[in-house]
This record gives sequence, structure tokens and C-alpha cells, in this order.
Amino acid sequence: MFNGKIKYDFHKLFIIVSNVRRLRNDFIFWHIRDIILNKGDIMQVIDIKHYANEIRANIEKVIIGKTTEINLVLSALFAQGHVLLDDVPGTGKTMFAKALAKSFDCDFGRIQFTPDLLPTDLTGINYFNPKTNEFVFRKGALFTNILLADEINRATPRTQSGLLESMEEKQITIDGVTHPLAAPYFVIATQNPVETQGTYPLPEAQLDRFLIRLSLGYPSTRETNDILNRFLWNRPLEEIKPVCQASKLLDIQEAVNKIFIHDELLNYIVELTEKTRTSNKVILGVSTRGALALAKLCRAYASLCGRAFVLPDDIQLLLPYVYSHRIIRRGGTEGDTGELLKGIINDTKVPSENYEGS
Repeated sequence: MFNGKIKYDFHKLFIIVSNVRRLRNDFIFWHIRDIILNKGDIMQVIDIKHYANEIRANIEKVIIGKTTEINLVLSALFAQGHVLLDDVPGTGKTMFAKALAKSFDCDFGRIQFTPDLLPTDLTGINYFNPKTNEFVFRKGALFTNILLADEINRATPRTQSGLLESMEEKQITIDGVTHPLAAPYFVIATQNPVETQGTYPLPEAQLDRFLIRLSLGYPSTRETNDILNRFLWNRPLEEIKPVCQASKLLDIQEAVNKIFIHDELLNYIVELTEKTRTSNKVILGVSTRGALALAKLCRAYASLCGRAFVLPDDIQLLLPYVYSHRIIRRGGTEGDTGELLKGIINDTKVPSENYEGS
């Protein structure tokens, strides 16, 4: 799968294991021991980090000061999920999506969602061809590898629902015939939370299809100066070239599935999920799909960090991005969803392992 171009000194790795064991960090010890027994996995993880660094550097030729957000989006892509960018106008959502798409040698499609957009514009339609006297299937805009759904909340719920099957099952069914979508398939959607007139809020079923929701936010003063200097004299978006082949992206996604997550950490995710359902401030908690999404994202994020294993810190860091749009708060409760999730994390015991039994 990966050629393992980067060499690794396994003698030093054994020394690291011994030092880590003395520190009694059992999560790390267990997984490093597992890596040594299967050297191919460590080479895969190193290669994933290498490619992630190249892709991130390519995107940062256009997007300035958003390393954390880029890592989150790459993690979602490597986990075979989808991303919703929810932010005010002018923060670079669409440019971010384009820079990401141009970093991969994949088919790219953009849909500008409008109130008059129809579901068949997305999925495709069977039309009658009088020359051949038969119906012919014309593919819609969803038949691509990386799809930018720009201002998704400006389309009607009927049109928004055209994305459901493609995002979850990577296929589209038209007139009883199922058409598989080419892999990889990734949807990155944008929406504006401040202009609500003429928009249609995404229903919970649609929001649940997005692995993460995040905002880019405004850049700092220094970053704004850098943006002005870069874009006044150049066109960086037109200059970036692909740095990752589609086949390599598929290899990365397959390798991420081998990242280990301990049973205790799975129990930790389950406990956190159940607390979102039992809170008196919540009407609708996180579904099973949400819990699975968090576990998948943690594995992808660990690979970006050069690890073949998931840590509790990964879960705590990523949980708000996965769970915030999957929760419906009870009316009249104070605070925001972020504070609610932070409280749940703080009130939940972090698991630890002790293989020596003491």
C-alpha cells in the first residue's frame, strides 16, 4: 500500500517504549508494542503524516492562519466523512474548499445552492432521447469526487434531501436503479448563519450526515495583513497544484481504518454520548451514528499526528466538532452547546489502563 520511504529506527523505538512504561502511560505503551510487532503499520502512519503535511502546506499557500481547521477537515476527509463550514460571509469558506479540492488530483464539482435548484439537478434524471427512442440517464452534479455545496441552506429542504443517500451510502438511486459514486467521495458544504431571510435551516437528518461542523473565524491582525499582501499582488488559488493522487487518498483512508482504538476508549465515547441524551438541558442527544463518527474521526486525527493509536485527548479535542450540531437544546436553558459539551467532558472520568494490576 505505502512504500515506506521514511526509515524508522526500531531500536530507538524500544528505548522509547521502556521510558514510556516507566512513566506508566499504558495507552501509549500498549500501542507502541503493537506497532513494533507489525512494522508495516508504523510505516503507514508515517506516510499518512507525510502526505497530510504536504496537503496542509499546499492549502496554506491560500488559507493563512488556519492550521487547526485544516487538520480537522483533513481528518474528516481521511475518515471518509463530510464537512459543514458554518461561518459569516468573507471568512474564506469557499476558497478553503477550492484550495482543498485543488490539492487532490480528483474530479471536483461545485453547486451554488439556490431556491430554484431541483433535486434532479443534483442526482441526475432519465430523459427521453427521440433519436434512439429510449430513455437515457444524465448524471447530476453529485457524480464527482470532491463536491462543494456552496450556501447549502439557500436550497429548499426537498433539494437538500437529494444529498442524503449520496453522503451516507455513496450511491444515488434514480427510478429504481442504483448508481454507485466513484471513490473517494467527499462533500464540503458552506452556510451563512447570520443571513436567515430566504434560507432553509438544515434538518437534523441532514446535519447528522456531516461528520463535523466548524467555523473558520476572523483572522488576527497580522494574518489579515498577510492576506492583503498575498492576494493584492498574486492569485495563489490559481497557482496551487495537486499534491496527492486519488489512488493515494484511497490508500490513506484504508490505512486509517487500521488505527487502533482501545476498548476503554470506546466505552469512554459511549459514556459521553449517553450523557448528551440524559442531560436535562437537551431534547435530542447524539445518535449512534454520532458516536461512530467520533471514533472514526479520532482514528484519522491520530494518523495525522503520526500515531497508530487513539488517546483520550483526541476524544476530548474532537468531540465538540462532532457533537455540537447533533444536539437539540431544550428551550429556555442557559449557555451554548459548546459549554454543555465541555461540562459533560469535565464530569466524565477519563479511562486509564494498568497492565501490571497496581
